[in-house]
Amino acid sequence: MRLKLVPSETKVNFFKLSKITFGASIVGMIVALVLFFLLGLNFGIDFRGGTTIRTDASIPIEVSTYRSALSKLNLGDVSITEVFDPTKPDQNVAQIRIEQQENEGSATVKTVKAVQAALLTIDSKMTFPSIESVGPKVSSELIRTAVIAVIAAIFAVLFYIWLRFEWQFSVGAVAALIHDIVLTIGIFSLLQIKFDLAIIAALLTIVGYSLNDTVVVFDRVRENLRKYKKMELQKVLNLSINETLSRTVMTSVTTLLALISLFVLGGDVIRGFVFAMIWGVIVGTYSSVFIASNILLRLGVKRDWSKPSAGAGTQFSGIDA
Repeated sequence: MRLKLVPSETKVNFFKLSKITFGASIVGMIVALVLFFLLGLNFGIDFRGGTTIRTDASIPIEVSTYRSALSKLNLGDVSITEVFDPTKPDQNVAQIRIEQQENEGSATVKTVKAVQAALLTIDSKMTFPSIESVGPKVSSELIRTAVIAVIAAIFAVLFYIWLRFEWQFSVGAVAALIHDIVLTIGIFSLLQIKFDLAIIAALLTIVGYSLNDTVVVFDRVRENLRKYKKMELQKVLNLSINETLSRTVMTSVTTLLALISLFVLGGDVIRGFVFAMIWGVIVGTYSSVFIASNILLRLGVKRDWSKPSAGAGTQFSGIDA
């Protein structure tokens, strides 16, 4: 017996409430941008600068014990992560990250010694193999590099879809990606969840996931445009979304099941990343159905594929990947 979350054949009219869904998305993006400019992002140590201390203990690591010992020092944002060191399988290695202190580029020698003294109360045999600092200059470079990475990913998608289909498809796909990224940044601003390099990795993963969903729908749209040359574009789009709906929902649900398991059982280290992915899968699925297709409907698309037209795709537009 095969599990079907959605029947193989559905006849949902996805454009019946297109003005409401499209309008809600625009309002959501505006709210997200307002939240970003008013509240800002809760940048982690990667972007704010700080100090990373690596510890090597002789007893098992208890993150709560480490955090309790350091809480008395009032160091602000402190991240404690247990690390597996293959060179020392019998040791208990942890990585402690301390945010940039006020009026200091990184933790001073005095602060580092205070941290070491606090940790030695837990394990007198603890050693500190390495201490690394990320100054304001490096953190600002990381922010710039992260922004460039996200923008480059969007332009790469724009170029790929333009080669694969037509420019109208490309605009629809990129609009959906921008929608997903803006809403993700908005929710992080609202909830003030720590925003670090792991979240940038999540954003780039969301770009790939959303693109995959959108391309599946667009592929079916292109097939149906060739098959039903007299059918109205809205009906073709609606038919295509319905034909791929079962696959879209199944992919999203199975991905969410894995992500929710990681969110519940994975611990604090990856919780921010997993939350971004859960949110990204939800808004990515929504945008591939309601945003990309709506943009395509409003821009129009070439209908008669038997007649070449200038600017309609490229020499690669007929290739099936």
